[in-house]
Amino acid sequence: MRFGYSIIYVASVPETLAFYDKAFGLQTGFLHESELYGELKTGATTLAFAADEMAQRNGLSVRPNRADERPAGYEIALVTDDPQSAFETAVSAGAVAVSAPQTKPWGQIVAYLRDHNGCLIEICSPVGGAP
Repeated sequence: MRFGYSIIYVASVPETLAFYDKAFGLQTGFLHESELYGELKTGATTLAFAADEMAQRNGLSVRPNRADERPAGYEIALVTDDPQSAFETAVSAGAVAVSAPQTKPWGQIVAYLRDHNGCLIEICSPVGGAP
């Protein structure tokens, strides 16, 4: 068994892919012609988005991710050597600041944002200094 990917349900897959490119520099790796599913180029583990409609098609009942509601109980963690600059870039691209970068007791720098869907995002330095 290995962890392959996460799929987050959103209102608009193309808008979400564009937001993540602008805010975090993560490029689109795949967008289905239906625009109901897309993936970002994120390395070995894929971050994917599916339209809310896909949850229904798959027989799933999910709480929609929305900017005006409390975030769901998960976060997307994006690792960078420069969390402060990444945080500032994301906020200037429309991400909502939750907490500015802070150094944790174990030495990692961590900040929190919300994307345009209301999803919680952690921007952090590598744990133990290794990317």
